Amino acid sequence: MSEYNELEDRLKYRFKNRDLLRLALTHPSVAHEQSNPVQTNQRLEFLGDAVLQLVLTRALYDKFPMFGEGPLTKARAQLVNRRSLADQARRLGLGRHLILSRGEEQSGGRERLSALSDTFEALLGAIFLDGGFEGASDFVLREFNDSFGEVSAIPTIENPKGELQEFLQVGSSEAPRYHVASATGPDHDRMFECTVHHRGVELARGHGKSKKAAESDAALAALNRLKEQRDAERAGKSLKASPQ
Repeated sequence: MSEYNELEDRLKYRFKNRDLLRLALTHPSVAHEQSNPVQTNQRLEFLGDAVLQLVLTRALYDKFPMFGEGPLTKARAQLVNRRSLADQARRLGLGRHLILSRGEEQSGGRERLSALSDTFEALLGAIFLDGGFEGASDFVLREFNDSFGEVSAIPTIENPKGELQEFLQVGSSEAPRYHVASATGPDHDRMFECTVHHRGVELARGHGKSKKAAESDAALAALNRLKEQRDAERAGKSLKASPQ
């Protein structure tokens, strides 16, 4: 598979088992074209997501000993949001190597944000299986340092409402809606509680000294909850797909 030499040069990683690399690049749309069962990168994506979370959690934990769970969680969420991972995939040129169905190819799948971010996670899962945790960790830290520079301050999600809307747009064009549930306390020290809803379902609640702050807190809580649900669903699919 000499066609992957250039890609491996950009990755700065040589696969011992290039079948893993090819699998990481195989989009789920391919399975819908084949009459026989075919493996795609979904299981590797599930694995890579967990490895990425662990590597960056450890890096932030070691780098910022004075910060608690809240700021560290926000920092990690910004580093691993879908747009950030898609940017990583574009920088590595993963899109041109994707193995897609004809329909996905024709509809612009090589540049689709979800396809690129998922492929980056699948690639990391493949590196983990091929080179162990050390190899995967080296790759993650190198790529994120190249993109963001040496992390010297806790990053935060500057626009959690925008991040939430982007996350929800993967499956629906409907925007989230915010409502003030309550406002308590004297005028000089008000505390607002806001809820965020999508398609008629309450996703989360947030609190803040202003309506805007409460909405942002609700959006961040919803993001964390939805990502936990997504990860749990992926875990369930992985278990069902495993041979008994």
